[in-house]
Amino acid sequence: MDMGIKMEKQRMILTFYGGVNEIGGNKILLEDKKVRIFFDFGQSFTWDEDYFTSWLKPRAINGLGDYFEFNLLPKIEGIYSKTQLAFTDLPYAKPKIDAVFLSHAHVDHMGHIRFLDEKIPIHCGYGTNIFISSMEKTSSTNFGEHPYETFRTGDKIEIGHLVVEPIHVDHSIPACYGFIIHTSEGTIVYTGDLRAHGPRKEMTKEFAEKACKSEPVAMISEGTRMVEKERRKNYSELEVKTLSNEIVSKTKKIVFVTHYGRDADRFRTFYNVAKNNGRKIVISPKTVHLLSRLVQDKHLRLPDPMEDENILVYFKRKKTGSFLEKDYYVWEREFMEKMVDYKFVHEHQREIVMDLDFYQFAELIDIKPDPGSHFIHSMSEPYSEEDIKDAVMHNWLDHFKIKFHQLHASGHLNRHQLTDLIGHIKPKRIFPVHTENPELFKTISKNVCLVKYGKKYTL
Repeated sequence: MDMGIKMEKQRMILTFYGGVNEIGGNKILLEDKKVRIFFDFGQSFTWDEDYFTSWLKPRAINGLGDYFEFNLLPKIEGIYSKTQLAFTDLPYAKPKIDAVFLSHAHVDHMGHIRFLDEKIPIHCGYGTNIFISSMEKTSSTNFGEHPYETFRTGDKIEIGHLVVEPIHVDHSIPACYGFIIHTSEGTIVYTGDLRAHGPRKEMTKEFAEKACKSEPVAMISEGTRMVEKERRKNYSELEVKTLSNEIVSKTKKIVFVTHYGRDADRFRTFYNVAKNNGRKIVISPKTVHLLSRLVQDKHLRLPDPMEDENILVYFKRKKTGSFLEKDYYVWEREFMEKMVDYKFVHEHQREIVMDLDFYQFAELIDIKPDPGSHFIHSMSEPYSEEDIKDAVMHNWLDHFKIKFHQLHASGHLNRHQLTDLIGHIKPKRIFPVHTENPELFKTISKNVCLVKYGKKYTL
């Protein structure tokens, strides 16, 4: 275990505490002279599956105790809050980290900031700060009272002698950034997550151009889709829109859609498909809360859910079952003027495109969709045919005689695109993260360093 962060004089060191031989969970520590910065502090998708499951979770009352027991988080002195350390054998120490930079608001990149000392500044995009605030308001999640410093493309943030330059990239969530980091030993490029086939692919191109001009001594690159052969079918966002429009335009039945809740591009796609076919789009209270905050960022060009007549909000039965204001959280009540219920949806099926995530499937019992209705699954396909949630989902759809469609645009570069990106930027060294197949990077370059968890790499 790494019980502290020690610096060698005049050396620039990278240490990887997450994203190593796994997708997500990025925790990248950069140390240069006296400055120490983490880039991302996320939760991986498989980090706890050996010891915890849906019905067995780490105990919140025990802070980091349950996590340290199974080595699920790095045992580093000087980064965690006193409260989180109360039931562990790691003593509290004043922060030894100068800042944390978040690439975007996906949990696998920022989910574990809730454990960090609240004195440590969190630097993130303007939109990421909105996402974090909305997530805290609409769920039981609390990421801590950190000082948040927001940035946009073009900003240059000085942390001691280091200069961090965030550059927007296209991904499956707004406010996503890569970083160009100017250190005492040269420039380091960190991709975060990015793609080149989305509606804002020009942003990824801009990042690539600036990264190339910086002549980086090292590049920390994601590799989600660095695979021998793609098994999943991935479309562009335009193809998702075109194929979804084809489904909606040819049916008089209700069309249900499901997608990642913070994917604003996918929401915009289904919003436009519904509107183009003379339908309303029905969304959840959580989604409308997020949209009502994101419209503050004019760069995103999203419709105002409270002003737009094409957007309705679905309220489930709670408590009394009578849709009384007192039945709902205070934050939900703000949107009750846009409320529709299961009766409305049942009676207006041909006029609706409705967001329906996996956790809302029980609403189908009340809605009673007509046989032959449609369901567009606009998320990644399961890793295997034995995926339990996938099997349950299809049981429900089959029960209600709903037609299934798989239409998804990935948030990541494929192997060919990643090869082109690295060839264009020409880093002197490459550190693959956020990938299950780091060894495939060696087919791209001879300068690949296959990282090990907790090992220090000197530049």
